[in-house]
Amino acid sequence: MKSTFVKVFKQKNERNLAVFVDGPNILRKELGVNLSDIRKNLKKFGKVKIGKVFVNQFASDKLLEAIVNQGFEAIITVGDIDVSMVADSVEAVYNSEIDSIVFVTRDSDFLPALIKAKRAGKETIVMLCEEMSAAALKNTADHLVILKGARR
Repeated sequence: MKSTFVKVFKQKNERNLAVFVDGPNILRKELGVNLSDIRKNLKKFGKVKIGKVFVNQFASDKLLEAIVNQGFEAIITVGDIDVSMVADSVEAVYNSEIDSIVFVTRDSDFLPALIKAKRAGKETIVMLCEEMSAAALKNTADHLVILKGARR
């Protein structure tokens, strides 16, 4: 008996996104990036199903409130933020409900996790606030978004 497998392709706006924001590298006054800009730029790729902003233990109550008010989960870490962010992103790679993995950062520390996501068949998106940052991520991801509202 022969079985047939059909892969179902979702429309872009039906895709489920897992978004991981490198808080200390992105949410800086001098960069002018805010979470509403991030969310707005992601609409063309799908719906945010997992949205996490990683911050250190020194994050202000005002920042934590802003994160929650924008519909993201604040992940407060005491150690290296990158380790927590990678662990959560790799977990999302193996979540069958997630179609795309999004990294919002300024550095290439997340390249191994991005490669793991691509190998697992996930669409990968990198959001940067500076054209010249994170060259390895920029050249590996399926999609690149430069946040236009960011100051240089």
